Amino acid sequence: MAEEQDLFGERHQASLERHRMSGRLLSGVPMPWMTRWPGGWPVYFTEAHGAHFVDVDGHEYVDFCMGDTGAMTGHGLEQVADALSSRARRGITTMLPSDDALWVAEELERRFGLPKWQFAMTATDANRFVIRFSRELTRRPKIAVFDWCYHGSVDETLVVRDESGRTVSRPGVIGQHLDVSQTSVSIPFNDVDMLENALSKDDVACLLMEPALTNIGIVLPEPGYLEAVREITRRHGVLLVIDETHTICAGPGGCTRAWGLEPDFFVIGKPIGGGMPVAAYGMSGEVAARLEDIMSGPTVDVSGVGGTLAGNALALAAVRATLQSTLRDEDFARMIPLAEMWTDGVRNAYESKQLPWSVQQLGARAEYWFCPPPRDGAAAAAASDAQLESFMHLYALNRGVLLTPFHNMALFSPFHEQEDVEQHTAVFASAVDRLCR
Repeated sequence: MAEEQDLFGERHQASLERHRMSGRLLSGVPMPWMTRWPGGWPVYFTEAHGAHFVDVDGHEYVDFCMGDTGAMTGHGLEQVADALSSRARRGITTMLPSDDALWVAEELERRFGLPKWQFAMTATDANRFVIRFSRELTRRPKIAVFDWCYHGSVDETLVVRDESGRTVSRPGVIGQHLDVSQTSVSIPFNDVDMLENALSKDDVACLLMEPALTNIGIVLPEPGYLEAVREITRRHGVLLVIDETHTICAGPGGCTRAWGLEPDFFVIGKPIGGGMPVAAYGMSGEVAARLEDIMSGPTVDVSGVGGTLAGNALALAAVRATLQSTLRDEDFARMIPLAEMWTDGVRNAYESKQLPWSVQQLGARAEYWFCPPPRDGAAAAAASDAQLESFMHLYALNRGVLLTPFHNMALFSPFHEQEDVEQHTAVFASAVDRLCR
């Protein structure tokens, strides 16, 4: 690690100069997560196009982070830039609908199957709104989530199970102002009995879930599990919310279409805007019918749902330009085989050294572990090795490969090439070899 830190310092002097001028930024960065990158200071970038970017020191990188899914469609999309420029010159925010809203809602229904849609600025906001709707419709106080999930900075979702099975705040959460066991129930993923027990108490309004866990690493559902989730939630009157902000990697309609899921609410953010901040949430016809009167009344502006900039014309122009031209069947037909190739390269490298590691793939996303595949979030969290992860990430960064900083994930865009995969395979194999000398 010391060798890699020295190499990082030699290669990133221009970034260091900028970091030394960052005193007016809290922690030296414009957003807290930017402190999570490997190396002694953040790498400053100058431009990003397709699946590559260039830093201020002139180094080019293949990007497998893709803005932690926000740039899944590729960097610098000309069609999105053109749409943003055109729309901005004709007005951004009027609190009135635009024609793009109609097109986008129809496209979202086509892709994901839900007939009614609304928009937000982020998936975090969308999840907050859906939770509020769920409590209003069910008159129940709690929500259920899976242990070690992540659904943005929503207080009720930043929870885990402690050793006694009690729901507590996730390690690292700051400023928690209430007892989260009064608002939330944390359930182990892939455990049908625990789900049944948690929802049988008739105090849970909704189950907010990813079809496969992604933000604690990729944890796939076991055969029959998602079918059991749908049956149990229906039987107990719990609304099922599917958050596909990351699992859109499974295909143009996410896991919802690929696996035939039937959510009551559906949330997606980040990638649908081609990098522009925007999110959408959809709902079944039955749920929408129950909400119509609530959301068309004279006090809707203080309902806790909405936002002045939500559904603005600029964001919807970006979504239309994005979904018209990318994240289509033909794009995934290119992206998923590259993810398979990446997965094979990783597996071959650690198996050649007889390491007890594993690698998981979900569509255009793949991730390696330093353990056998976990079946739930707690096992995934327990298997984390911060020191080893830092080494692997810094080793890759020093050789022109960027991975997602929070875990060992690669995400593929329509712009990635076979050569990009081969570069990572060579770098990963070299890192493993260095560790095993």
